[in-house]
Amino acid sequence: MTAEGEQPLFVNRWGDTSSPAHAWGGARRADTCSCFDQWAPHPRARVGFHAERQDTSAPGWQRLLELVDEAAADGREEFRPLTELSPEERRQIVTLPPSIAKLTAVRHLVLYGSNLVRIPPEIGAMGNLEEFTPYTSYRLHWFPYEITRCRKLTRSTVSTRALFGNYKLRPPFPQLPPPPDLGTELDLSNLDPRRWGTTAIDNCGVCARPIAPGGLHQVWISRRVATDVLPLLVNACSQQCVTELPEGAEDYIPTPHRGGRVDQPAPDWD
Repeated sequence: MTAEGEQPLFVNRWGDTSSPAHAWGGARRADTCSCFDQWAPHPRARVGFHAERQDTSAPGWQRLLELVDEAAADGREEFRPLTELSPEERRQIVTLPPSIAKLTAVRHLVLYGSNLVRIPPEIGAMGNLEEFTPYTSYRLHWFPYEITRCRKLTRSTVSTRALFGNYKLRPPFPQLPPPPDLGTELDLSNLDPRRWGTTAIDNCGVCARPIAPGGLHQVWISRRVATDVLPLLVNACSQQCVTELPEGAEDYIPTPHRGGRVDQPAPDWD
């Protein structure tokens, strides 16, 4: 309760949540995205993955690595790394490092207003994660299937209009390549993110076994994760693992698919 004439104080749930476009004296903290219209239904035949690769020499990336190590060492339960970076350093971060697997004590991961275009599968190792807040990360259109391993995750705040296949707008999914031909050798440590969504794939998102160079099977599935239905990219080691995937969420495509020209339910636009 405040004294008469005093201005009330309000709790800021996400730390520094000022506008990414105008904060810090006008410096932008995130790039714009034109993959699809995020504000109104707009038929579009094709979309693609963001092609950016993480510059691991950038100061923002180096600082992020330090912040992850610090959080792992002190066992903190809330991790909001972007508030420790300058606007330019934030723009340099397009993914998170695999070392987030060490953040086993973190219960709340805050990535508000990020410039991220992908989340690494190592998020699945954050076994105590209960709340995930990548809100207003408008370039983050999908998530790795491994996030379903976060069994304690019950709360999320996601800008759903930015997601592939979201129920309000139903933008399309990127077309995924078919499984490689028998005998094909695919360098899974150096992939083109424009085609595969990521730069490297190690283990199966379903069974966690290593994926053979010629054994990658990629599919999409939309599943409820915590509060939101998320488009999940599955990197599987075999058709058997694809067959073992659960059904898609209600009012979404019910079976795994490879994106592209696939029928979706009508958008729930109001």
